Amino acid sequence: QVQLVESGGGLVQAGGSLRLSCAASGRTFSSYAMGWFRQAPGKEREFVARINRSGITYYADSVKGRFTGSRDNAKNTAYLHMNSLKPEDTAVYYCAADYGASRSLSDSAYPPSYAYWGQGTQVTVSS
Repeated sequence: QVQLVESGGGLVQAGGSLRLSCAASGRTFSSYAMGWFRQAPGKEREFVARINRSGITYYADSVKGRFTGSRDNAKNTAYLHMNSLKPEDTAVYYCAADYGASRSLSDSAYPPSYAYWGQGTQVTVSS
């Protein structure tokens, strides 16, 4: 089993930057691919980024070029560096862990592919 705790959310002005962290415990962190999702009020959960076990990343078109996912296996932590933030990035951000191997791009963006989820951290971007 894996427990995940997000941190680093807060209020930032448009154009600013923020770094989210996801601390994992309970299993070998390096065995899991990690995902980032977000959910705004009244909207469905949306894929943001995936970081596979080797650190290779895949991003939603809406954040590509602005957000960077990474992981530090020695610290059992995944990160999401968010730059050039926009008001439409405002949402609760969740990290998730996936024990599957060799996911397709569509499955990588599909929430049920991820077995474990954190509680979320609020990101608010003001204009």
